[in-house]
Amino acid sequence: MKTIQSPMPTEPRERLDRAQRLAPPAKRPADATDDLVMTVLPPLVGALVGIIILVAIGVYLVGQAGGLAAFGAALLGGQSAWYLSRASAFVAYVLLWWSMILGLSITNRLARAWPGGPAAADLHEHASLLGLGFGLLHALVLLGDHYIGYTLSQILIPFASAGYLPLWVGLGQIGLYLMALVTFSFYVRHWLGARIWRTIHYLSFAVFGLALMHGLFSGTDSSLPWAIWMYASTGVSVLAMTIYRLFAQRRRGAAPPTRLAAARGEG
Repeated sequence: MKTIQSPMPTEPRERLDRAQRLAPPAKRPADATDDLVMTVLPPLVGALVGIIILVAIGVYLVGQAGGLAAFGAALLGGQSAWYLSRASAFVAYVLLWWSMILGLSITNRLARAWPGGPAAADLHEHASLLGLGFGLLHALVLLGDHYIGYTLSQILIPFASAGYLPLWVGLGQIGLYLMALVTFSFYVRHWLGARIWRTIHYLSFAVFGLALMHGLFSGTDSSLPWAIWMYASTGVSVLAMTIYRLFAQRRRGAAPPTRLAAARGEG
């Protein structure tokens, strides 16, 4: 006996189609290309900033040496380490300043609008890492300067360089060690916990202050007008951003913890 199946009623199907048409479109997962761009772009921007600063300082040193030929001869001669140390010192300091400004502006509305909280946080992190690299270059390259004659122990041990302004050089050495501590705390903050990581991160202000004093009182270019203006403008800008950050937090009635984790979407 043949069984005749009744046709499926169309009303439920029509309702389903209508519901699907009226339903909001599902959110698409983040594009892998966007993730790759956000991973690669911050270090590239930080490296580009460092290269631009290094080139600008190189142009200044060329002029100071009396031309490109004289500068090339100096680089190939006994003063090459001294020129490289001076140039890398300024690059490290400017990158440290840039990292401070980015860190202080992460919660600012303008920073959230562009380049965005996560991008600003990544730039802050990578600028700190690049600054540490140039700071290490500034210190270690002095081993090749036969005029000063630093030994490795004098480079590594604060206040051990008795020959040239040991106080201000030692403060710079301490600042470099603290900068390494703050920079590498980015990569272990999940194990440290928010409170300990935040306490370590506050050392950034000490790092900047020590770097500023080291540059002002031990740098051979500190008496030049452009260097004075650079130190003054960077110091005042960090101070102004810090005061603004404190007043903004007090106005919101919030405690002073950093928003870096929130900007990254963590916690």
